[in-house]
Amino acid sequence: MSHIDYFFSPISPFTYTYLADSGLEEIVREHEATVTYKPIGIIMLFSRTGGTPPAQSHPLRQEYHLQELQRQSKKQRLPITLKLEYFPTNATPSSYAIIAAQADSSGDVGGLVQYILSACWAEEKDIAQDDVIKDCLRQAGFDPALADSGLLSGAETYLANLEKAVICGVFGAPFYIVDDGPEFWGQDRLNDLDAHLAGEF
Repeated sequence: MSHIDYFFSPISPFTYTYLADSGLEEIVREHEATVTYKPIGIIMLFSRTGGTPPAQSHPLRQEYHLQELQRQSKKQRLPITLKLEYFPTNATPSSYAIIAAQADSSGDVGGLVQYILSACWAEEKDIAQDDVIKDCLRQAGFDPALADSGLLSGAETYLANLEKAVICGVFGAPFYIVDDGPEFWGQDRLNDLDAHLAGEF
């Protein structure tokens, strides 16, 4: 059984995270793989690996970025809001909730990630807010009180995820690392991840 370390950020749209997440879940189910969700501070990752946050990139790149977001959202049949009222927001609280939920394991962690991403990019909610996070936890089958617990361990894991990401060569999100070595960056590489797990290469 293959295992995937999934590095992502809850505020990543075209990092292909929101537009890719359900695809990962389908691949994991099909191949009976396991996955560890590793939320990371994407801006901190950029600063550690030489990346440029989209908002600081050249206007030409920003324009293409918006075009590609629209194309991918139509392709995946997922609604997306390109100019959010709450953006950029603090991804730390929702990341801590995901970490706590994964440790608790009483609900659907993949579902929780999708609910949080959808709350941000489709429903225009501020995923730094406690009530939004608790509602996502509830929808995914977790006790909403998880949002108030494990803050210290969540902070430690969040930082550890970033360190592991840098050590493993992660430079963007989403980033998938399979336990037998191959790495896949971006939503447009999910088909390759699928093929690898199927033994095609």
